[in-house]
Amino acid sequence: MSREGEMMTVVGYAPGAWDLFHVGHLNVLRHARERCDYLVAGVVDDANLERVKGRRPVVPTLERAEIVRAITYVDEVLVETQPDKLETWRRRPFDVFFKGDDWRGTPQGADLERRFGSVGVRVVYFPYTVHTSSTRLRRALELLEPVVSRREPDEESESRLG
Repeated sequence: MSREGEMMTVVGYAPGAWDLFHVGHLNVLRHARERCDYLVAGVVDDANLERVKGRRPVVPTLERAEIVRAITYVDEVLVETQPDKLETWRRRPFDVFFKGDDWRGTPQGADLERRFGSVGVRVVYFPYTVHTSSTRLRRALELLEPVVSRREPDEESESRLG
């Protein structure tokens, strides 16, 4: 793309919780970066995640932002402190919005496409990694928690003795 003889940079925006970072998250960021020149990753803050999902993330906002910032596909990280993606676009303009394909064909997805279309932003959907998800990891951790709690005193004792 060019504008008056200059190359135009296509800025992509990939928002997410990025909690319990896993290969599915990495795939989203990799695929997003392949479709833009500059990738901004949005990290939804703890308060908004709790409001939307009904629970706080395992990893706090600033730590999640630091993890995402370290990914080579990501050029910039923006912590989202409010839920309106169009407001996010006003604060940090982008050309392409990346979203999981669970929104494709839904009323929320249609609304997102309509709202972003009105300001010239294209919505691109990516498939989720079926075998790995933060929800599944969280459930596995919750199942392990009683076992870990029972072991912790023993491990501490061993480290003091060792």
